Amino acid sequence: MASLKEMRSRISSVKATQKITKAMQMVAAAKLRRAQDAAESARPYATRMANVIANLASSVSGPSAPQLLVGRDSDAKHLVVVATADRGLAGGFNSSIARAARERIGALLADGKDVKIICIGRKGRDQLRRLYGPLILETYELGATKTLTLEFVQPIARQILDRFQSGEADVVTLIYSRFRSVISQVPTVHRLIPAELDAQAAKGAAQPDLKGAVYAYEPDEQSILEALLPRNVAVQILSALLQNQAGFYAAQMSAMDNATRNAGDMIASLTLQYNRSRQAQITKELIEIISGAEAL
Repeated sequence: MASLKEMRSRISSVKATQKITKAMQMVAAAKLRRAQDAAESARPYATRMANVIANLASSVSGPSAPQLLVGRDSDAKHLVVVATADRGLAGGFNSSIARAARERIGALLADGKDVKIICIGRKGRDQLRRLYGPLILETYELGATKTLTLEFVQPIARQILDRFQSGEADVVTLIYSRFRSVISQVPTVHRLIPAELDAQAAKGAAQPDLKGAVYAYEPDEQSILEALLPRNVAVQILSALLQNQAGFYAAQMSAMDNATRNAGDMIASLTLQYNRSRQAQITKELIEIISGAEAL
């Protein structure tokens, strides 16, 4: 059985840990608000761009349609972009994304596809390289001080587009965690190339309510799509990373809240055990004193 000194040290250690987890919870809560605002602010732009692309795509078809929209005849080469966080202490946030990526990559390899991986975030790379290390082409680290902007994701989007145009990839898939609420983050598989058009947007784009107006495109629809589709890849990646960031802070806040409560329960249990041991020791000493006095 541990001595009273060892138990006091254990209680002090758990209290120090509880202070750390409480501070991390408060920091994550503050960062979550900013990350959630950033994700919500970027959503209207991404939604409007999807609507415009769906509108234009409804009038472009055949061999003249951009490959970024309709893809190639072959889908033998797949590029999987896995977006996680650089840090942990967020419950199962990173693990759930990595699990979805492993399932997707495993299914593609089972079908005989050629798969390559680009990782955004160190945690995804660390978990995937155990099974698919040779398939990882590059890892982009988010960093603690970098701001998620369109400028930050441009090199990632440029590499994806270069690999598609050079024939190294036929299909590009992005795997990230969609932020639904503070307690719910959903691992999502989204196809970047060929462009995955929203069903409702495409339906509304086919028969838009013009209210008597007539759309005139300058230049033509195909030229506009060729300019918008590469930018749409960067916008989709940015939107996914912003949702990832909000989901990470939400998961970290919940994990640190649970850790703080568990530390409190452990402190209460250790304190009770310490008090019982101390009382038993005092009782033993009193018995020895009384027994000695009676012996005299």
